[in-house]
Amino acid sequence: MDKGVILIVDDEDAIRHALERYLSDIGYKVFAAANADEAIKIMDGEVVDLALVDLVMPGMDGIGLVREMKVRDPDVVVIIMTAYGTITSAVNAIKAGAYHYITKPFELDDVSSLVAAAIEHKRLKEENRYLKKQLKTKYKFENIVGTSEPMMAVFSLIEKVADTDSTVLILGESGTGKELVARAIHYNSKRGSKPLITVNCGAIPETLLESELFGYVKGAFTDAYTTREGKFDAANGGSIFLDEIGDMSLKLQVKILRVLQDKRFEPIGSTKSHEVDVRIIAATNQDLELLVKNGRFREDLYYRLNVIPIRIPPLRERKSDIPLLVHHFLERIRTEEGRQVDGISDEAMRALIEYNWPGNVRELENLIERMSIMKTGGKIELSDLPEQIVKKCDAPLNASAHTDGEVISLKDAVSEYEAGLIRHALEKSGGNKNKAAKLLCINRTTLIEKIKRLGIE
Repeated sequence: MDKGVILIVDDEDAIRHALERYLSDIGYKVFAAANADEAIKIMDGEVVDLALVDLVMPGMDGIGLVREMKVRDPDVVVIIMTAYGTITSAVNAIKAGAYHYITKPFELDDVSSLVAAAIEHKRLKEENRYLKKQLKTKYKFENIVGTSEPMMAVFSLIEKVADTDSTVLILGESGTGKELVARAIHYNSKRGSKPLITVNCGAIPETLLESELFGYVKGAFTDAYTTREGKFDAANGGSIFLDEIGDMSLKLQVKILRVLQDKRFEPIGSTKSHEVDVRIIAATNQDLELLVKNGRFREDLYYRLNVIPIRIPPLRERKSDIPLLVHHFLERIRTEEGRQVDGISDEAMRALIEYNWPGNVRELENLIERMSIMKTGGKIELSDLPEQIVKKCDAPLNASAHTDGEVISLKDAVSEYEAGLIRHALEKSGGNKNKAAKLLCINRTTLIEKIKRLGIE
């Protein structure tokens, strides 16, 4: 098993060959160089986990090489080897970015222990960075769970359109996750550090929605005691998500059309135009083409919004994702709320898969949260589920349904999800495992172990 990639840099042939042979025998992939120039060439072509670098060499010394290595790969772990084990050389090595140092002569077993500890240190740092990244990127599309074909199409579209300024229209039934997709688009774009302002057009009365969107000046109407900024001003430089835009009145649709066309609007009571740089992401659970036909939605606005349409499939069209979603919700509840549920039985999982979910992913999420509150321990069983779900599950149990007639367990579904992410990373990296590991924010050896375990070619 490949335990990691090590680069040995030492001008003494005997030491270099002995370390190369010993570390290769215990499972590491090893490269060797006699000087700094050779080492830099190797690093330019390989992702190195750890380097064993001699302190005193002809040409560039070990301290200089450590600095060069850190420029090329800040994550590389460097151990300095020196026969001049002074405090000064050790301090200088650490200041240059070395992880540790070892004095010559040394026992090979001591090198093995230090190398193993250093690579484990690197792995823990990578995992910690990955976890922090996950917290910062809560709405990145890795968190929209699914490996079904319809969801893969959604992921592909998000990836293609996120870093553009094109207007996006997200279509889908209530509860399918339209806002989550909108957030994924925004936070994966060049506008991601700027505001994303969300407005539910169906939840705000028409008389208030105009002032909510465009703001007003002092004295514009009764009770307008001060000037108030609207949502478009607040979103300047970022994105605005107009949820349930199909419920917007024709009068307001005219003003939205002008913002799309001219990037400007007037607050209520003002004659002065405000220019804004805002990306519009809209969503609806209605058939806008039918609304246009019936005269309830402007045709010109529809075509302006429908530049990039993304349809989110209802949960009944992606039932293979249900085990993954259940696992995801249970893990989140454990992590965020500290409630402990041991999992879900096969019978209960099968019932969830056979149910049609009129409320879509939101309904499933609410159910799992309710079950985690009601359960005092153990797994969620079939008897814990609501009657309308249980009565759909009358046939003998074989396993959890995957898609029509196919079966899959929760464990298999999670493995399938993991394998899909790894295949995607390998495809993006051209099959380079080192680059794929970096994309996935995991250690290279961890990736190789997962590839073997999951049987990925």
